[in-house]
Amino acid sequence: MLLTGGFKSLLPHVLRRIIWCNRLSISNTSGMAEGYKQANVVILHKSLADDFEKFCHANDGPLPLLYRSQPGDWKCPSLSSDSDIRTDCLQYRKYEHGACTGSLKSLKEYSEQLKDMVAFYLGCNFSVEKAIQKAGIPIRNLEQKCNVSMYKTSVPCYSISMFHCNLVVTMRPIPESKLGAAVLATSELKEAHGAPIHIGDPGLLGIQDLSKPDYGDPVHLHPGDIPVFWASGVTGVEAIINCRTPLAFTHSPDCTFITDLENGNGRSLGGVPQVHCISQDPLHFSIVSAEAAQKINTLETLIGIDPGERGIGHLQRQGELLRAALAMSHCSSVLVTTGFPTHFRHQPPEENDGPPGALAIAAMLQALEKQVAIVTDLRAMELNKRIIEEAVQLGILKKPIPLLSYQREGDDSALKFLCENGNPGRLRFDHLVAIERAGMAADGNYYNARKVNIKHLVDPIDELFLAAQTIPGITTTGVGDGGNELGMGKVKDAVKKHIKNGDVIACDVEADFTVVAGVSNWGGYAIACALHVLRCCQTHDRYLRRALGFARAPSQSLRLPALPSVPKEEKLLKTLVQLGVRSGKTASLEMEVDGLPFYSTHSLMIEKLL
Repeated sequence: MLLTGGFKSLLPHVLRRIIWCNRLSISNTSGMAEGYKQANVVILHKSLADDFEKFCHANDGPLPLLYRSQPGDWKCPSLSSDSDIRTDCLQYRKYEHGACTGSLKSLKEYSEQLKDMVAFYLGCNFSVEKAIQKAGIPIRNLEQKCNVSMYKTSVPCYSISMFHCNLVVTMRPIPESKLGAAVLATSELKEAHGAPIHIGDPGLLGIQDLSKPDYGDPVHLHPGDIPVFWASGVTGVEAIINCRTPLAFTHSPDCTFITDLENGNGRSLGGVPQVHCISQDPLHFSIVSAEAAQKINTLETLIGIDPGERGIGHLQRQGELLRAALAMSHCSSVLVTTGFPTHFRHQPPEENDGPPGALAIAAMLQALEKQVAIVTDLRAMELNKRIIEEAVQLGILKKPIPLLSYQREGDDSALKFLCENGNPGRLRFDHLVAIERAGMAADGNYYNARKVNIKHLVDPIDELFLAAQTIPGITTTGVGDGGNELGMGKVKDAVKKHIKNGDVIACDVEADFTVVAGVSNWGGYAIACALHVLRCCQTHDRYLRRALGFARAPSQSLRLPALPSVPKEEKLLKTLVQLGVRSGKTASLEMEVDGLPFYSTHSLMIEKLL
């Protein structure tokens, strides 16, 4: 029902008195007492209270605890001066052994049972509506005269004793141009669930149909709107249902308790947040603090120098490193490929730019407890096996990485390689990274920088990147320094215009994110550093874990041993020299990469990035 201006402007104690007198014919408290906090309510037996409080603290995104009463205490003096929880909600629900057995206007008839029960008051998303409006953002459910939509997700909360359930979320359609403002406005309101926990495709939360909310009303999106999801206090209702306690009460999901506390402007956790799109299919946005984003952009600037004077500045696109790192941060299983057999007259023909950067990425992914594998040319399997073994011995990798090869056997070979049994709904990998990997040109051949066709030495791993473009849920990154590397198709027009022999050698295969560096290894080091920056970003960490579980302790944000270092990279380069892997530009078996000396160039870059 439409909320009148009078209900919006009434003071909380007046509204509670009207509710107590049962004189309101409205169905929810959304938009009422603008500027004041509202609270979800859970009432359960005192024997369960300590565990439920722990459950709230362990899941403080959906269940920010405002107040816990003493057994039999119907007031909440820190939230309101004259309240009685038996009468001050529009409507209550009664639960017996996990089943809802009734809706009630008052709990007075249960006063005797309530003497042994404890009331929990939990922050409510209705409290953020004024903040969203002040940021100039329309609230679609109020425009459409209905309640906000609430959905059960497939995301499990952190369990405590008998309390366990999946997260419940609210959804508000937000114009794409206003996403940053919505995140900023709500991230300051931690007691009202804080910033969103997901922006984009509802399927990523296990929500199949936005038109069928589990609680509340369906809210229609306008053209250009993006579904934005906040943690919901109705999660507490699900926890009560699952614990199957003999008797419990909650507010009805849209009939919250109105407090006397004004919505304050708290401080945003971890700095001012930014929103970045990391996938179009499915649509997915990520959140990161401005401070972390700036650090990663600085890394991108550092690796963007052009020591070979090849004109790579024309290929660079600002923000690609940040978006690539965000996409990898969200993924669970990464496939890395490298290998550029530019020295076709030598054995092995590979150059030493690529493997160190690939291993730096893999090491950080291992440290972040993600699955990682490397795919390479069949003829180079033994070489790469030895490189991986040495990387483990040197302490670069925690453990060996699965080493794969790809051969085309039919039209669906790439699909079967990337997905279990060729089923796009069961991905083996959700991110692909190519670093200094020979890329297919427009004519189907593979060229080194001197315009020599080396197709006979290259397996068609490009097909995996082409297939990924058609499989929802797989994102890709290409790292290169000359435009003929896999993934550089995104900047092929600039390669053809500004890079020597670019009209012939330009890779035609695109990646979603293109990281351009003076030396490709530097791009790998920068990705590893960027992933570490994201790991230490509280804003991003909260978004990744959906505001469930516990934030990482400050001691856990110390520099990871998995980061590249000068001593480790020096030992790795010596190993590559011993294995006959040569410098790209000079074919030298010296301590250099792309003709640049390790000690005066590459070691300094590593130190700068760190």
